[in-house]
Amino acid sequence: MAPVVAVTGEAYRGVMLFAFSVAPTTTEDESASMSAAVAEAVRVVRDSGLPHETTSMFTTIEGEWDEVMPVIRAATEAVSAVSPRVSLVLKADLRPGRSGELSGKVERVDRHLEGGSRGQGPGGGVATP
Repeated sequence: MAPVVAVTGEAYRGVMLFAFSVAPTTTEDESASMSAAVAEAVRVVRDSGLPHETTSMFTTIEGEWDEVMPVIRAATEAVSAVSPRVSLVLKADLRPGRSGELSGKVERVDRHLEGGSRGQGPGGGVATP
């Protein structure tokens, strides 16, 4: 078994990407639409002023740990105001020394596609930018 390594605050310094999805587990909408509750969460993100992008499944925010985590918490609380139970999925790309990755990661993939590169990750899988 590998030893447990303590993570210091230094691991959380700098700009990072946080992708999250928050949604009620119940809804009063007859069609089971969650869009009204999700809109309130997205409003919190937009009002934060942090760089972000919302897609059909996730909202990605770029910023420092201490900037982004309160926004994700507030977005979750906005959804919990309309549902007694909330689902939160969170994924983070903690890569010290990088910024502008909200668009930078996509641009690097696009360059590979334009150049016809067939780069693969270890084991033949798709490489992460």
